Amino acid sequence: MRGQEARDQAERKAIMATLAQSSVDDIARLWSEAGLPSEAELLRGPETGLVTVRGRIGGGGAPFNVGEATVTRATVRLPSGQVGHCYALGRDKRKARLAAIADALWQEPAHRETVETRLVAPLRAALVEARDRRRAETAATKVDFFTMVRGED
Repeated sequence: MRGQEARDQAERKAIMATLAQSSVDDIARLWSEAGLPSEAELLRGPETGLVTVRGRIGGGGAPFNVGEATVTRATVRLPSGQVGHCYALGRDKRKARLAAIADALWQEPAHRETVETRLVAPLRAALVEARDRRRAETAATKVDFFTMVRGED
């Protein structure tokens, strides 16, 4: 049982990361295409606040505060009783609300497959495509520096 819970938790975390990185326009478009219900009681938020961003010297050294980032959070309850949460960078309250509803819907067995295949999978594909496009654009500007030996040693 614990193994399944750990897998579900890891999958839920990955789905929420995908939603947090996606644009609200893409989420809303795919949401309407999938015909997902959007009825939910707001338990908290959506509300915007600040979180402290921490870093480490050299990637693994002593921690230090880099600064602050704006985060919007929301918590919703579906009519069936499932509770969903979302924290997303930025100030987009609509995105936080939709992502929280998606989290709650994913927890329901009747909606899990629809959320995964019709909402999250296309969002992941778009994120991978955008990442690959950025890498290709960056690679095109790569400059190889080399040292030429003149033989006058």
